[in-house]
Amino acid sequence: MAIDQRALDFIALSRDEYELIVARLGREPNEVELGMFGALWSEHCGYKNSRPLLRQLPGEGAYVLTKRGEENAGAVDIGDGVCVVMKIESHNHPSAIEPYEGAATGVGGIVRDIFAMGARPIAILDSLRFGPLTGARNRYLFQHVVGGIGGYGNCLGVPTVGGEVAFDESYSGNPLVNAMCVGIARIDKLQRSHAKGPGNLLMLVGADTGRDGIHGATFASVELDEKSEERRPAVQVGNPFMEKLLMEACVELAERHGDWIVGMQDLGAAGLTSASVECAAKAGTGIEIDVAQAPRREDGMSAYDLMLSESQERMLVIVKPEHEVDVRALFERWELHCVVIGVVTDDGRATVRDGDRVVAQLPIELLSDPPQYTREGEKPSWLGELQSYDLAALPDTDDANDALLHLLATPEIASKRWIWRQYDHQVLTNTAVGPGSDAAVVRVKGTKRALALATDGDGRMCYLDPYAGGVMAVAEATRNVVCAGAQPIAVTDCLNFGNPEKPDVYYQMEQCIRGMAAACEALDTPVVSGNVSLYNETSRDGGGSPQAIYPTPVVGALGLIEDVERIVPMAFRAEGDDVLLLGASALHGAAAALAGSEYLKELHGGLVAGRPSIDLDLEVRLQKLCLEAARRGLLRSAHDTSRGGLAVTLAECCIESGLGLEASGVGIEGRRDAALFGETPSRIVVSTSQPDELTSLARERGVPVVSLGRVAGDRLTLGGEIDVAVADLREAYEEGLPRALTAAD
Repeated sequence: MAIDQRALDFIALSRDEYELIVARLGREPNEVELGMFGALWSEHCGYKNSRPLLRQLPGEGAYVLTKRGEENAGAVDIGDGVCVVMKIESHNHPSAIEPYEGAATGVGGIVRDIFAMGARPIAILDSLRFGPLTGARNRYLFQHVVGGIGGYGNCLGVPTVGGEVAFDESYSGNPLVNAMCVGIARIDKLQRSHAKGPGNLLMLVGADTGRDGIHGATFASVELDEKSEERRPAVQVGNPFMEKLLMEACVELAERHGDWIVGMQDLGAAGLTSASVECAAKAGTGIEIDVAQAPRREDGMSAYDLMLSESQERMLVIVKPEHEVDVRALFERWELHCVVIGVVTDDGRATVRDGDRVVAQLPIELLSDPPQYTREGEKPSWLGELQSYDLAALPDTDDANDALLHLLATPEIASKRWIWRQYDHQVLTNTAVGPGSDAAVVRVKGTKRALALATDGDGRMCYLDPYAGGVMAVAEATRNVVCAGAQPIAVTDCLNFGNPEKPDVYYQMEQCIRGMAAACEALDTPVVSGNVSLYNETSRDGGGSPQAIYPTPVVGALGLIEDVERIVPMAFRAEGDDVLLLGASALHGAAAALAGSEYLKELHGGLVAGRPSIDLDLEVRLQKLCLEAARRGLLRSAHDTSRGGLAVTLAECCIESGLGLEASGVGIEGRRDAALFGETPSRIVVSTSQPDELTSLARERGVPVVSLGRVAGDRLTLGGEIDVAVADLREAYEEGLPRALTAAD
């Protein structure tokens, strides 16, 4: 019997994919089986369009303990038997429909990935994208997403220590909400996410199952449209207090009684279907589940509902039979429901019962092996036109002071204090450097070590040159942890793109990943975990064909500091310190430096054009130099030069410290706007009390170095072009975002 196309569309399966299922299964699947296929073969779970490309990313390194994709998160050895567990994931589509719960449950999901491995979560970071705050809907999404992140994380007792946010019309109607979590564990206490050992028990722990989140995985694998509001039931509802209990119970189980179990798996996208099937697939076993045993919070729930619900705060624990009573007692002591709902088998099948009735029986291998698509990308004609735009024909700035104050007040650059003051970033008392710096730094208790953490990605640069933008995403994230004095040792990524079935979007995706792979290889930072979010497209004006977001690969970087007392701050430290620019010098302003810059967009009527570029060899030398200088004690401060260019970077160093900079003697040649506000990558502004030693080291390491001036007074002066009081810089910087949020349409 031919299945209705609308039914396939609802679960995001194509007609060809359905026919492949029938051919490989030898029969038509029933309703429950089809729902399971739809979830596991969705883009969100199956990575059909991205897996072939992701193989380019390096996944092995000296510190790496896990194989990417085989566990809930990636684990990295930091010495003395301790490891860091890390991952970043998206919750974009749910946040577009219900921003508070979408963002909150995004935090809950990524935290569960960490403690599912037996690690204690110690830090959350986020990476957010919204449309311009001049629009009421964008302001609503922004305020409620921030509220959801803060509300869930604060209640959970895990600090939100850092992140980033950007604004552009391409994200209107389709915000990006990427959440990263980092945890700490003893290496010998790490838990696997596999269901090995026939006869072992499948125990469902935590919240009761409801109908929230059904088809969430498929919902995240289609474009948003005017009917997306009808999918509101696909957005999960979170309970952070329940998650706190679940976290403490799972960490205790792993740390003290890990021999009672063989694995744990978070119930996230596709719920019980994904958790059970993926655990069995990794172990090469089968599973038998009786959904009649699952606690539920709604009447009349079917086997279909129970297998596909994405209700939050649930965990699947694979328990040794002889320890069922022990495990049950532990969870009940934490006031958590726990029930055995199935058993591990040796038949390689997923058998689902509803009491005595078998409602699904499918080969694990078939369920966990969706088709993979390698498509032909095509560089769009409009990209060549943007890249060849004659930036040199634009008029130069005639008032650099006014331009600087304008940029500092834009939501893109302005202080994000309004956001992070809503987050508890000091809970757990590990936070050494909180939000607002290049990288957050958290202590590793019981050691002298600290971890530097940053999230970065620039969709605008990737839009103008996907390959260079991919390189830049990795380079900036790792450069930010280097500025804190940390050695980058691993990254996690969240790749946000439009519809991969469109040749121009696929081109963006493959080029970005190629660039990221090249940067990770050069910088020796393997990708240990991650997530892909596709079909980020929407009709931004309420009609017409869907338009893709900017290609936005987000990179979460992990850096290791051996001695927490050697953290390098962002702000200037003391009057009299010399200020140097390390890396690519742009004081001889060339128009090409304006490519994709905030200055170009803000001061030239929203123009986004040019072709960004990066010298990866120089980037490697720069990062090694900065790290070596930090270890030698030559740096008083270090701050990455990025959005807004050199002038904004120097202003931020002054604002944070309250100290001025006397750099009026710096010679600026060529275009003033390019020299001051161009966004040439691979640059770090540092202050030092040992300028001769640092300059000598830079020249030995083949890194350009320019002396800018000295920390002094209460004004920023630069090259005879900028002369502004630090107080005025601070006022523009601190008030920019609050003013944007109170502006009328």
